[in-house]
Amino acid sequence: MKAIRTTCAYCGVGCGIAATPGSDRQLRIKGDMAHAANRGALCSKGTHLGETVGLGERLLHPMIGDNQVSWDVALDDVATRMRSCIDQHGPDSVAFYVSGQLLTEDYYVANKLMKGFVGSANIDTNSRLCMASAVAAHNRAFGEDVVPCTFEDLDCADLFILVGSNTAWCHPVVWQRIEKTRERRGAKIVVIDPRRTETAERADLHIAVDPDGDTRLFNALLAELFERGEVDQEFLAQKCAVPTDFWGSLDADPGIPAGQFGKLVSLVSQRERMITLFSQGANQSIGGTDKGNAVINLHLATGRINRLGAGPFSITGQPNAMGGREVGGLANMLACHLGFSEEERAAVADFWQTDRLCTGPGLKAVDLFQAVNDGRVKFLWVMATNPAVSMPDAGFVREALARCPNVVVSDVMADTDTGQFAHIRLPAEAWAEKDGTVTNSERRISRQRRLFPSPGETRADWRIICDVASRLGYGDAFDFANAAAIFREYAAMTALSVAAGKLLDLTVHAQCSDAEYDALEPFLWGGDKPLKQRFSFPDGRARLVVTKPLPTVAPAQEYPLRLNTGRYRDQWHTMTRTGLSAKLSIHRREPLLEMHPDDCVLYGLSSSGLAQVDTPYGSAVYRVLASEGQKPGHIFVPMHWTDQMGSAGRTGRLLEPKVDPVSGQPGFKDNLAKVTPVEPEWRAFLISEDIVAPEVLYWARSRVPQGWLTEMAGKGAEDLDALLPVGQRSEVADLARGMRRVTVTDDAGHLLAALFLTRRGKLPQRDWIMAQLGSDQATPAEWLAGRPSTRLPDKGPIVCVCHDVGEQQVLAAVAEGAADVAAVGACTAAGTNCGSCRPIIARLIEDYRSHLQEAAE
Repeated sequence: MKAIRTTCAYCGVGCGIAATPGSDRQLRIKGDMAHAANRGALCSKGTHLGETVGLGERLLHPMIGDNQVSWDVALDDVATRMRSCIDQHGPDSVAFYVSGQLLTEDYYVANKLMKGFVGSANIDTNSRLCMASAVAAHNRAFGEDVVPCTFEDLDCADLFILVGSNTAWCHPVVWQRIEKTRERRGAKIVVIDPRRTETAERADLHIAVDPDGDTRLFNALLAELFERGEVDQEFLAQKCAVPTDFWGSLDADPGIPAGQFGKLVSLVSQRERMITLFSQGANQSIGGTDKGNAVINLHLATGRINRLGAGPFSITGQPNAMGGREVGGLANMLACHLGFSEEERAAVADFWQTDRLCTGPGLKAVDLFQAVNDGRVKFLWVMATNPAVSMPDAGFVREALARCPNVVVSDVMADTDTGQFAHIRLPAEAWAEKDGTVTNSERRISRQRRLFPSPGETRADWRIICDVASRLGYGDAFDFANAAAIFREYAAMTALSVAAGKLLDLTVHAQCSDAEYDALEPFLWGGDKPLKQRFSFPDGRARLVVTKPLPTVAPAQEYPLRLNTGRYRDQWHTMTRTGLSAKLSIHRREPLLEMHPDDCVLYGLSSSGLAQVDTPYGSAVYRVLASEGQKPGHIFVPMHWTDQMGSAGRTGRLLEPKVDPVSGQPGFKDNLAKVTPVEPEWRAFLISEDIVAPEVLYWARSRVPQGWLTEMAGKGAEDLDALLPVGQRSEVADLARGMRRVTVTDDAGHLLAALFLTRRGKLPQRDWIMAQLGSDQATPAEWLAGRPSTRLPDKGPIVCVCHDVGEQQVLAAVAEGAADVAAVGACTAAGTNCGSCRPIIARLIEDYRSHLQEAAE
């Protein structure tokens, strides 16, 4: 079968994919060589998308409570509940919480229904949690949410400043491009991050600012350049409006050592082709908007914008966060980059032919769930997101969901933490079935194309919304035959933004035929340099914005540590998709608490042991990882784990729901915390074909090729037999050492499950026994031993997931003469696909050389 050109489901790079469907939902994935965003490259997550399209955990039928119902019954119930709330309590008693996982066409009809016909702006998106501060910064500086750069600029830069971005992990294809530019042009890389991440390890200069220290640093950098006379006065005079008190507002204290600051100033001074990429580490802050504007101020003041290889570049975290921003999916936007002025509202009301248009902005995410909790919002429709996990103070969010009398969830998964609170669950099409468009970080609109027929009774999100709109009496306004019809209307609506002096303009596509839409090639709206001729303020000038650094957070006696949160390389959001991939589960099988070794000693923690993290908002348990990459007094935990994947490690319950005053984006990166050791009396792991949910002190589940690995720990008597399947058991126990091992096979001798438990000893390595699941190729004695009778070569921990290369294989290549990352790749293939493991390979090479040098001295 011919490959279908579509777009990746993950981050804002928006990589093109050539996907070849096979039988039984098999899917062969390759990068699309013709797509400008990635030019054939893919990261580990994109490479293994084929492992995530099965139907085993899918929601395939409409559900009211635990009962399967017809679509008519479910949709009638949704519409009746909505209408009752609107009639009795007003339109603001209804709210939608949507997602950057939706396609632009889904977003458009959701926004149109809520703002145009329900009559409330209470529609917000999980993009509020990742990119809202960048949006606010763009609007304050440019007059419109416009990203001034493209990925082509990465090929031409001489200096990259990465702010709050572990690019090698979170945007690996961008990282590959940066590395190639360094190799080709000698570009320098500066990483500004409190943590010494894999990205920071490969930087020419790593500046370990304190959390929320970015604004102070960029203000001081601009102040120094101003004192040197190195700002672009001509550009400022012609293109910018500068507040009279702007230069005097800049504090010259960078908050970092003078030597580091001097190096940074020299690099910036000497290299005009400078791109500053900023991401979640900057945005997810109660001062995130000022951080974005401090970055933009630097580029405006030096004229390093609207030129090839230069500009401030916000890198988005979701595949269609940009598309949602464009159509108006945030509560503080109306539609198509328009606000709520009388003129803008009149234009939108006329275009949509409605007399019910909302009168002003709605509730942003944190405020929205507060309104759900206190009863102001009585109907909540959640689409394609998991706020019971991802929101800050997630325990409070769960209380709000439990209190809400009408919760509707549209999702692709049968069981999610949010879905447990739903009165109605609606089965939506997933990535491999959806058809529409997405917009990536550089404003490139690409087609996402259907790969498989819709399974079960799943429907497109836009179709579900339109069906509800019809039942509410608005069918004529939502009578779309297909996604192409929605795109045409959206494209036509951008004429309103053009009339309002904005740059968003898709009107050239307003008359595209269905065939032209189907064949649509990726394109940039606004062109390569959309702000080159003018900015979107009435006078055509950009604005420099006075920004104020946040005060330093002093650790409290009860909570002496500063908690940072973020992503893992091979996981995504709340793992409802990536958690299904055995390959992607290898990198981090459990949620880890990363902490400096000195702090581990100080707080009585052992690496690989368990620890509880407490904040004023909640607690969670993690496996401990001692890491030199953490500064003393600072800890890091991942954002991904849910109640579906473990008993602990749910980070959202730890976080303060305090937000940026401009953008409403919560601060995920700097929370006060404390840690205490968790000391179980026994430890165990189970490999099994079926999912289990043990009731023990600690458990965490991860996917393996034929089933699941469940790590466990507990106190008191261990009663785990109920977790084992029916079959023929073999067992060995040593009561003196507190050891017990059990295997279960079917009648044909295939391994169905294996349980290993100890109270004092060591547990066997997992890799070999995991590979035995479903097999009959070993003896019961070997299975109980957890290893084969003939010793196998030890690959060590997997370094390269794409090519299944272990640490020992990398080191063997280095020992045989592979002197750099490229040479290791030539020997082992490690690092030759997505590139996200290249920093680890480089570290292994450096460590090997260091050990040789120490041995020689």
